[in-house]
Amino acid sequence: MPQQPNMNQMLKQVQKMQADMMAAQEKLKDEEVQGTAGGGAVKVTMSGDLEVKQVYIDPKAIDPDDPELLEDMVLAAVNEALRSAQALVQSRLGGTLGSLGLPGLSA
Repeated sequence: MPQQPNMNQMLKQVQKMQADMMAAQEKLKDEEVQGTAGGGAVKVTMSGDLEVKQVYIDPKAIDPDDPELLEDMVLAAVNEALRSAQALVQSRLGGTLGSLGLPGLSA
């Protein structure tokens, strides 16, 4: 007959994982990633907690006759920064979630 899991040990594991997650989430606020478009004409800096920190637009990228191009570059840079920030979150928190050994949570 299989041995029942030790509930106290499982509770301690969950509490440690929760503390580790909170610490990792706090650290993510201080980490930054960058997305660029137009060969660096537009740069977006985003924190690991998915907050846009800075948008840089090279004045040469501002063409009054083609505002759609600038809009597209800003959108592309934001999306690239968002993907990078999500990858950062996954790399930092994925191992913590995976340590539970629950299906669907491992990185």
